[in-house]
Amino acid sequence: MDLDNKIKERLKGYLERDEKGIRKAVLCLFLKNHSYTTEDVHAYLVENGFDVSYRGISAMVGLMNTKLGILSIDVTGEHNVYSLKDGHRDIVKSVLDNY
Repeated sequence: MDLDNKIKERLKGYLERDEKGIRKAVLCLFLKNHSYTTEDVHAYLVENGFDVSYRGISAMVGLMNTKLGILSIDVTGEHNVYSLKDGHRDIVKSVLDNY
């Protein structure tokens, strides 16, 4: 199985366990082609009616970075800044289109 298919399978499994739609909302945010801090992601989710903690979002974004391998991280500033890896945009979009 090639890397793209492995990522698709991981994403599908990740989204299947997304009971409240939070994971999907975060992935859709990253598809907007911007970089975000954990604080940005948390604020976005709260503004969109999700009841989430900052620590929970920090853990979620960290997991997307390490376990799914779809995010890149810039740790040079005061806060970690996450963005969707260039080569993974189409994969994430195609998986989200099916959910």
